[in-house]
Amino acid sequence: MTLAAATELAAATNENLANVSNTLIYSSMAVYTLAFFAYIAEWLFGSRSKVGRTAAALTATGGAKAEAKSGPAVTVNKAGGTAVLERPAVVVRSASGSRDVPDGPGAHGGTEQGDLYGRIAVSLTLLAFAVEAGGVLTRALSVRRAPWGNMYEFNITFTTVAVGVYLALLLLKKKVRWLGLPLIITVLLDLGLAVTVLYTASDQLVPALHSYWLYIHVSTAIFCGAVFYVGAVATILYLFKDSFENKLASGGTRPPDKFPYRVNAAVFPLWTFTIIAGAIWAGDAWGRYWGWDPKETWSFITWVAYAGYLHARATAGWKGRKAAYLALVAFGCWLFNYYGVNIFVSGKHSYADVGLGALQSVGF
Repeated sequence: MTLAAATELAAATNENLANVSNTLIYSSMAVYTLAFFAYIAEWLFGSRSKVGRTAAALTATGGAKAEAKSGPAVTVNKAGGTAVLERPAVVVRSASGSRDVPDGPGAHGGTEQGDLYGRIAVSLTLLAFAVEAGGVLTRALSVRRAPWGNMYEFNITFTTVAVGVYLALLLLKKKVRWLGLPLIITVLLDLGLAVTVLYTASDQLVPALHSYWLYIHVSTAIFCGAVFYVGAVATILYLFKDSFENKLASGGTRPPDKFPYRVNAAVFPLWTFTIIAGAIWAGDAWGRYWGWDPKETWSFITWVAYAGYLHARATAGWKGRKAAYLALVAFGCWLFNYYGVNIFVSGKHSYADVGLGALQSVGF
């Protein structure tokens, strides 16, 4: 076999792997869609019992518990012949911030049928995760490099890691199955954006990205973004839950928001390392460590936003809705740093292979 024939055969093999990758990504979207319907069924069957039980607990059970602990509804104390009526306060939320009614393991509300659909949904999510991971792997094999050279590759890797974080939390026996429905919805939206607007044919990296720092800097950025994303989804659900329960009971403390805080706090040091690693790579590639490039600037703004949120949540007593809003502002900075800067702003980090022309071509 001649060298030219061998080169053509290798190129054809790479093209075949790229096509296999595309097929696997589309297949994962189909399985994610089935998981979405299963999560919907879990929420529908579970909400019938859980919403009613929570409402009853916050409006009636809480008052009954307070009455049992504090004595009768009205106590008559006679002092100097004068009757004084003392009515104990009705407490529907515990002082520590936790509900009397536990959240439970998922959105199934304690119903057997809801729990069954929830388990089916998790199984389908695991299958879709494996198929999508296969798509990312074959994309990498098609060009023999890390699959992080453009926004399409970043998106499919990002969603894979986000779902992997969710499944890892479930594996660690964390009660986060209630994250499944909103997570899968946004993963489907992100993948839909990737295969329509952001898609880029499999190709080699630009010269500036030929560095071992690609594996260090970009991989940590993807992981941090995925964890920030899971924390943002949990924060949004917390706000909806808090709004619902505040309609049923007034006074007391807010529902616990520890999970989003712990997730963001755990990954924040890694985000700091990501920025530092990027600066070192910039010094190696461009001869300067920091130049206030749009990507560098918004990475720093994101760091400041999350630092402010963590500081306020830990020391300033900003808990509940105030802290949740700060967390969403910080995640909004991360989103703009990725989508906004990559698509609409030109700079040294413009490796997205997508711009206003591509957006206009699909009707944006």
